[in-house]
Amino acid sequence: MSDTVHAPVRGAAATAGAAGAPGTGPALLVLVAKYRDLDLESAAALHAAAAGLAPHLVAGSTAVAASVVLATCNRFEIYCDVTAAAARAAARADVLGAIHRCSGLPRNLVSALFGELQGAAAAEHLLAVAAGLDSVVVGEREVAGQVRRALAAAQAAGTSSGRLDRLFQAASRTAKDVGAQTALSSAGASIASVALDLAAGTRPSGIAGASTVLVGTGAYAGCLAELLRNRKCSAVSVFSHSGRAEAFAAARGGRALSASDLPTAVANADLLIGCSGAGARIDAAALGRWRADAAHPLTVIDLAPSHDFDPRMADLPGVEVITLDSVHRSAPPADAEALRSARALVRQAACRFNELDAVRGADAAVVALRGHLEGLLRSEMDRVSTRHGGDVPAEEVNRALRHLVRRLLHAPTLRARELAAAGRQDDYTAALDALFGLSIAAAAQTPGVPA
Repeated sequence: MSDTVHAPVRGAAATAGAAGAPGTGPALLVLVAKYRDLDLESAAALHAAAAGLAPHLVAGSTAVAASVVLATCNRFEIYCDVTAAAARAAARADVLGAIHRCSGLPRNLVSALFGELQGAAAAEHLLAVAAGLDSVVVGEREVAGQVRRALAAAQAAGTSSGRLDRLFQAASRTAKDVGAQTALSSAGASIASVALDLAAGTRPSGIAGASTVLVGTGAYAGCLAELLRNRKCSAVSVFSHSGRAEAFAAARGGRALSASDLPTAVANADLLIGCSGAGARIDAAALGRWRADAAHPLTVIDLAPSHDFDPRMADLPGVEVITLDSVHRSAPPADAEALRSARALVRQAACRFNELDAVRGADAAVVALRGHLEGLLRSEMDRVSTRHGGDVPAEEVNRALRHLVRRLLHAPTLRARELAAAGRQDDYTAALDALFGLSIAAAAQTPGVPA
C-alpha cells in the first residue's frame, strides 16, 4: 500500500525519443489520481470500480489497445498502451469516460482528479513506484507485490499487451535491483510496520499479546498477519465481508469470525485493523454500541483503500485511530545516499526500457521495408523467368535476388535501430513514406509485425 507523490522521478523521462515519443507508433499513457483532492466516498467508488475498469475501457475504445490498473491504498493509476501517439487525446477522453461510467463519479470530478504522464515519463514513473520511491514509507517493499498482482490481473482479464507486460516486468526487476543493491529498504520499514509501531506507542506494554481483530483476507492482510505474529500478537481473529475468513485462518492461523461474532470480538479487542477495501464500512455508532461496557482502550488502524472504519471513531472515548495520514507523518526519512543510489538505478532501468521500446517500434518499419523489397523480388523473379523462357533455373534466380535483398537491407536495418535508440524513429519512418510510399502504421496491423 502506497501513497501517491505527484512529482515523478525525472531522468529517462527527458531522454529524447524514449517510449512513446510523438509519431506514428504506439504510445504509453498513464492517468494518476490526485488523492489529496479526493474525499473518502470518491476513493471508495474508484476502488470499487478497479476490477472492471480495464475490460470496459479496452472493449469500448479504439484509441486504447491495452490497459493495466494499479489500485492500492491512496494510489489509483491506469496504464494504457495507446494505438498511436496521435491518439493520446482520444485515449485520455476514453479513460476518463470509462472511469465515470464504472465508478459513477461525476464526469467533471473525474476530469479534474487525474493527472497525466506520457511516454518515457509514464514508464519511469512505474519503475519508481515499484521500487518504493513514490510511497508513504520510502523504500517499502509491499508495492512491488502490488505491481506484480496488477499485471497478473490484467493478463487474466486479457487487457494487457506485450508492451505493458514488458513495462511491468521491468518495474519488478528494478524493484529487486533497488532492494539488492541499495540500503533503501534495509530498515524493513513499511506502511504496516510503521502503523504497528504507532499502535505500540498507544499502549504502555506495546502490542505483544494484544488481542487483535483483523478485517480483510487479501494479500495485504497476509502481510499484516505475519507482522503480528513476529510481534507476538498471537490472539488474532479474522473477519471478512466476502466470507473468506475460514480459509484465511486455516492457512495463516487465527480464529475466523462470523458477522454475529464480530461485535463481541471487537468489544474485547485491543487492536482493530482494517485492510479489506471491500467498501463496507463499520461506522462509529456501531463501534460505540459494541464497546459500551468496555473498560480498556482500543487502537484502530485503518489501512484500507476505501476505509474500513468511520473516521468519527476517533471521537469515541478510549479509541485511538491510526490512518495513512498518521503513517505519513511518522514515516522514517529515507537515507539520502541510499535514495540517490535508488533513483540512479531507476533512471538507468527506465533508459534501458525506453531504448528497447523505441527499437521495437522501429521493427515495424523494418518489416514494412522488407515486405516491400520482397514484393519487388517476386516481381523480378517472374520477369526474369518470363524473359528467359525458363532457361534460367528459378532457384538460381531466387538465391541471387534474396542475397541482393539481404545486402540492401543490412545498412537500413542497422540505421533504423540506431535512430530509434537516439529518439529519431520518426525520421526513419518519414523517409520510408517519402521514398517508397510505405505507411508504417498500416503495416504494423499486418501479421508478422512485432507488437
